[in-house]
Amino acid sequence: MIIGENMQASGTLHRRVKKKKHTSLKQVFILSRDALMERKARSALTILMVLVGGALMVTINGMSEGSAAFANKQLVSLAPNVIFVNPGSKSKIFQEAPGLATQAPRLPFNGEVANTIKSLPYVKDVVPGYTAQVQLNVEGNIENTNVFATEATVAFGISPSLTLVPGSSIQNDNPSAMLVGYDIANPPGYTHNPLIRVGQTLTATYGGTSRNFLVTGILNEAGNPNVDRVVIINTNTGNTFFHRLGQYDQMIVFAKSGNDVQTVIQEMDRVYGSDSFGIVSPAAIIQAQKHTQAGGASFTLEVGFIAMLVSAIGVVTTLYTSVNERKKEIGTMKAIGAKPIFILSMFLSDAVFIGFIGATLGIAFGISLAYLLSTIGASGGGVYIAPIFLPNELVQVWLLSLTVTLLAGLFPAWKASRLSPLIAMRV
Repeated sequence: MIIGENMQASGTLHRRVKKKKHTSLKQVFILSRDALMERKARSALTILMVLVGGALMVTINGMSEGSAAFANKQLVSLAPNVIFVNPGSKSKIFQEAPGLATQAPRLPFNGEVANTIKSLPYVKDVVPGYTAQVQLNVEGNIENTNVFATEATVAFGISPSLTLVPGSSIQNDNPSAMLVGYDIANPPGYTHNPLIRVGQTLTATYGGTSRNFLVTGILNEAGNPNVDRVVIINTNTGNTFFHRLGQYDQMIVFAKSGNDVQTVIQEMDRVYGSDSFGIVSPAAIIQAQKHTQAGGASFTLEVGFIAMLVSAIGVVTTLYTSVNERKKEIGTMKAIGAKPIFILSMFLSDAVFIGFIGATLGIAFGISLAYLLSTIGASGGGVYIAPIFLPNELVQVWLLSLTVTLLAGLFPAWKASRLSPLIAMRV
């Protein structure tokens, strides 16, 4: 019987202690909320600092992920056995990813070189061509675009998934034939009513010389600007129209398979020297892209931490000022029995409120800002690249914002908890 009474008393005491803790926690949050509401302007500015830091990280991460996905999608559309060869020397910056830039040519880039490369082991075909920027006159509408004079079928070798709009035909031997990419035929504002149609006659102007071309084919959208913005004309026509005198601007080398690309590049280096051409392959682009993404990720992290540091300084300043302004309140609380841990918790809860609101709004604002910037970038005639937000990254940014804010509030909270009630009451 006595044991039962003791157990009942122990249970009652436990419930009282639990209720007291619950009441104290509730009081802490109520006091923190009231304190922030009394200083609305200052609290709003501090929340804004946290918001900006989080939003900046979310925006940069989202746009970086979107750009990486967009680039990967483009690379996937390219055939793995394609090698783009330009006259010039390999860029020293990309020695690990051969030839992503070119300098002045070191040897004639003509038919003899094309035939020699075609005779190398593991080379399936070589398609040379001439490139130039021309002005297209489409029924009075002027479009500046790059033209590649080569075999029209080369586009399908570069991007095997390409298709043509109905009514199109490939006419490699027609000196006046023109194959037009999707973005050229459908510029902004002409999506539902194409600017260029199959069978239409266009006037191209280069170096003061004009020539009429017949649009024999239009490519369907590939999702790769290098393909969607291409205009292809007859090889010999390009040679005379651009005054190239048989000196090619580019050669597209097709290895027998994607696994043979590096071997073909090594053979070209063996025959002509390792610094004779500018060479670009999907594998080289992917490797260069990985370096760029790594640098971009590092930059994002640095910018994010700087932004968070600024917001942390703002939180420290706000809470430290609040401690000085509330010294009498702190002294009164301590005089009636408030423990240092209660005071500490009260000011830390201020930081939690600021961090929670700022981090949450920062996520929402960062997502909205990323979509806005992508839309603005596309409105100027560029390609729309949708930002991508990974849930784990959003959670990490949110937790980081909240953690930094909480850590920033530690010193002011500790300062308040250590304040002597006698000193506070004299103020």
